[in-house]
Amino acid sequence: MSVLNPSPENSHLESAPIKDEKLMVASQWQLIRWKFARHQIAVLSLIVLIIFYLSAIFAEFVAPYSAGRYDADLTLAPPQSLRFFDKGRFHWRPFVYGVSAEYDMNTFKTTYTVDESLKYPVHFFVQGDPYKLWGLFESDRHLFGVEEGTVFLFGSDNMGRDVLSRIIYGGRVSLSIGLLGIAISSLIGIFVGGISGYYGGATDVIIQRIIEFIRSIPTLPLWMALSVALPPTWTILQVYFGIVMILSLVGWTGMARVVRGKFMSLREEDFVMAAQLNGSTEIRTIFKHMLPSFYSHVIASLTLSVPGMILGETALSFLGLGLQEPAVSWGVLLRDAQFIRVLASSPWLLLPGGFVVVAILCFNFVGDGLRDAADPYASI
Repeated sequence: MSVLNPSPENSHLESAPIKDEKLMVASQWQLIRWKFARHQIAVLSLIVLIIFYLSAIFAEFVAPYSAGRYDADLTLAPPQSLRFFDKGRFHWRPFVYGVSAEYDMNTFKTTYTVDESLKYPVHFFVQGDPYKLWGLFESDRHLFGVEEGTVFLFGSDNMGRDVLSRIIYGGRVSLSIGLLGIAISSLIGIFVGGISGYYGGATDVIIQRIIEFIRSIPTLPLWMALSVALPPTWTILQVYFGIVMILSLVGWTGMARVVRGKFMSLREEDFVMAAQLNGSTEIRTIFKHMLPSFYSHVIASLTLSVPGMILGETALSFLGLGLQEPAVSWGVLLRDAQFIRVLASSPWLLLPGGFVVVAILCFNFVGDGLRDAADPYASI
């Protein structure tokens, strides 16, 4: 009897059965997770989104300054570079140079120059502006900052407020609107689409005509018309939930069509008929048996729909029809970049738009990865 030589050329003979055995006993969610992990761009995008959301959740700690803190002497100050070298010498602790401001009486503009005589070391877990995290825990520690002077890594706005800090605070509103809006629209879409696909007939025809009517209306004008209807006396929190409801009431149609198509293909399957013969009610059949069979497709569709919600809030706030100052969102911050004159002299005011683009691209890449992994049995 011959024994296989455990040499490199025979290693695939041993690893292949082990891999096949793992695939045979793995659950569907394990297969989805393994296949998603092979999509490197999707995994990297997921890591970026996790960083974004963690920064938004702990904005008071991560941001070097509070969102409303301003310095009237440093309005529209340019970004300060993070440095490690000073006069040819390397410093382990990063630092920024100070800036000196000079007002030009001829152009009525403030000119900023780097003052290398002022050097401010950047510290981690530094003491700064006091805050109350989530309205519960009082602290004055920030992830990074300077003990004296200023550190405006993304420059300042027209009121002398740190742009980076406001972007971090703005992500809390813009990113949460995307998730909350998708949660509400998915519930509406799954309910309406499930009824349409499960019952069919006249019910399906009526629901599909309603969906076609809603989808035929241009999205942005519809958002604008609904947002104008919001009472001007509402508080920031009320306007926030009002914007969420507007985006949700318009964005559920795509999910409804996805669910309808899946239900129409599943309602004649054997497991559905077996559940009905076993005395399962229609609601139980839908939510216990049919819906779980394509959860992965629903999750992928939801992930691809989040960018639309973020863009909706950004567009409304940018046009002045959504959230207003003193609320902070990426759309509100982009309103400062509306004027060419300001933008020409202060291009860093467009940086919130870069975060919008990165977040949308990351959601699209994650959605693509989940969509590919939703069918885990294909080319494992």
